[in-house]
Amino acid sequence: MKKVIIIGASSGIGKELAKIFASKDYEVGIAARRTDLLKELATEMPTKTYTATIDVSNPETAIQLLEKLIKDMGDVEVIIISAGTGYLNPSLSWSQEKDTIDTNVSGFTAMAGVAIRYFMRKKSGHLVGISSIAGIRGSNVCPSYNASKAYVSNYLEGLRKKVAKEKLPITVTDILPGLVNTAMAKGDGLIWVASPQKAAIQIYRAIQRKKRTAYITKRMGDRCLVVQNNAWIYIRQNLRERFVR
Repeated sequence: MKKVIIIGASSGIGKELAKIFASKDYEVGIAARRTDLLKELATEMPTKTYTATIDVSNPETAIQLLEKLIKDMGDVEVIIISAGTGYLNPSLSWSQEKDTIDTNVSGFTAMAGVAIRYFMRKKSGHLVGISSIAGIRGSNVCPSYNASKAYVSNYLEGLRKKVAKEKLPITVTDILPGLVNTAMAKGDGLIWVASPQKAAIQIYRAIQRKKRTAYITKRMGDRCLVVQNNAWIYIRQNLRERFVR
């Protein structure tokens, strides 16, 4: 039986992904800060489920706990990092900025490092990181969140290049969700908000297809491609003007 670990599985996208993988006969390792929600989810799972209380904002301890979970489960094929946090923080409160960085940057890096080292030792595997379309541009109301998600995408690209250079059959997938109806979707006038269930279904399909990058949902992905294309046009125009001068 195949095995998957989902970090950040107590709610939202991570929780729905755990349910989908279990329905596809995977043994599932679920990890998050909230032990009570993990235990509740475990009772709903139709396949063997492992639980681990992991707070990624405490990376040194989180590293040890993830390594133990991998050892307890055995041969794990897929590790998904869905843990994340963010705030609307126009006042730039340091406590909120720090919490975002501790979780989305330091915590993510620690978990990704454990995963990729494990896959490199076994010479196979699939690392999935949940970043965000927010990482494409900066934000005046949640600057650390958008910046942290840009970091996640960039770091995953670096890991992808690393395993490619080593010629290892390891897949690294960057999932960029748009607005999903979870605690992370904040603010007024939100549009094109997907349910966690719909987002998880599309993410599962992207993982099975071993995609390098996937925008969730497709409608939001089409919009992001327009934004990125416009950004590249702007960059090329500015570079051309500088060289002409």
